[in-house]
Amino acid sequence: MPKITPIPASKLRKVLEKAGFKCARIKGDHFVYTKQNISRPVVIPDWKEVPVFIIKNNLRTAGLTREEYFSLLEKV
Repeated sequence: MPKITPIPASKLRKVLEKAGFKCARIKGDHFVYTKQNISRPVVIPDWKEVPVFIIKNNLRTAGLTREEYFSLLEKV
């Protein structure tokens, strides 16, 4: 299993969109994504590099596994 590494925010947003999330709103430099049956919104800061701890927290909130994340990342 590859290591999760920092990626640009634009790439992380595309991964969530491929997983079925929609951008609900943009507040400042944060994009807020929602999906039906997911209780909490996923918030992505619009940074050049999103740190690993934010990616892991967002995957947990989104209900995505590491395997799903890497397969979606390949498609982006």
